[in-house]
Amino acid sequence: MSTVAFHTLGCKVNAYETEAIWQLFQKRGYHKVNFDQNADVYVINTCTVTNTGDRKSRQMIRRAIRRNPDAVIAVTGCYAQTSPGEIMQIPGVDVVVGTQGREKLPDYIEEYRRTREPVNAVKSIMKTREFEDLDVPAFSERTRASLKIQEGCNNFCTFCIIPWARGLLRSRKPESVLHQARQLVAAGYKEIVLTGIHTGGYGEDMEDYKLSDLLWDLDRVEGLQRIRISSIEASQIDDRVIEVLNRSNKMCRHLHIPLQAGDDAVLKRMKRRYTVDEYRRKIEHIHQAMPDVAITTDVIVGFPGETEEMFENGYRFIEELKFSELHVFPYSKRTGTPAARMDDQVDSEVKQERVQRLIDLSNRLSLDYSSRFVGEVLDVIPESPYKEASGSGFYMGHSDNYLQLVFPGNEDLVGKVCRVRLDEPGSEYCKGSFVRVMDDLHSSRAV
Repeated sequence: MSTVAFHTLGCKVNAYETEAIWQLFQKRGYHKVNFDQNADVYVINTCTVTNTGDRKSRQMIRRAIRRNPDAVIAVTGCYAQTSPGEIMQIPGVDVVVGTQGREKLPDYIEEYRRTREPVNAVKSIMKTREFEDLDVPAFSERTRASLKIQEGCNNFCTFCIIPWARGLLRSRKPESVLHQARQLVAAGYKEIVLTGIHTGGYGEDMEDYKLSDLLWDLDRVEGLQRIRISSIEASQIDDRVIEVLNRSNKMCRHLHIPLQAGDDAVLKRMKRRYTVDEYRRKIEHIHQAMPDVAITTDVIVGFPGETEEMFENGYRFIEELKFSELHVFPYSKRTGTPAARMDDQVDSEVKQERVQRLIDLSNRLSLDYSSRFVGEVLDVIPESPYKEASGSGFYMGHSDNYLQLVFPGNEDLVGKVCRVRLDEPGSEYCKGSFVRVMDDLHSSRAV
């Protein structure tokens, strides 16, 4: 039996796609081993979102070649899509596939074994108009399943290389999404996280079917108890999406809505498609429709031209909107993007100081948000033992509003919907007490 090992760099979409590629190999009779073990085939799923992503991808490719020089080395993902020539020049790389045509990866490996001729199967992504269906009926992680619903992005923000790596926006057919959702429920998953490169853009390339229609159709999937959207732009949250958030029992009270900058001048240079005021009004609207919603966001710090005053504007804006958590990134030059060619790049020390200030603010906002739920009993799906808590017998899981709770429990609870009382708030995790297991999550809302 042939063995295969995987290494995934980058985002959750890549993680989803690695699981899908593993399904293909499994059907061919392969056995999966850890990446640091000897394998017959190594698959490296690469990232190119920053120059660091490229460098780390090359490091992992070379590590696999050193581990077993006789193995077939296959490289896929975003860096493979944008720089196949660069990857083919690394001695020992045998197969390169970009971000499409991955269902043929086992065939390319067989072809290489027959001919001993390297295979470069990367094609122009900008011409691709069809969503590549890669099913994942079950995941290595047992409690929360990702479901990829769209691919690509039409935005071309000035800091981002992703449209060139992933192509233009295309949506997965609704019947394909629903079929996989039912498969996941049948495999025992209670929660599905909808993912994509520009998830909230689902349906923009369709005639009469939008994200809100998909959410209502998923709401009707029997046995599915939680639907979470991995990320959505403020402009994509229209009245119909808000109506689903408000009326569906299955929609999680958590939205990740990228801000990137809280100053209009910076947003304009980034080529983001909203103003600070438009973003504020949308967030206020969501809070009215979904009281107690957790809103998390992404912020890029030190974008070219960001002055101290612009940063302070953003800081105050973030403070005012009371996010429940920030994902903070120092701006990183990405070769090939307009922002990398801009003058007035911000000094790295200034960037780091601003990053730290926003991390401190994020911790404060997280504590403020979790403090609102002290004494409340929340729906939590335990995910794994929590080793950092003092003593054994503690498990961690997320509530529907994305609070991480740590509480006394046992292995039998993993993957079930539990009622947990929040006793002690925290910025990283909250401490709680197990109350009981729920048979039906939706009856719990009334408890």
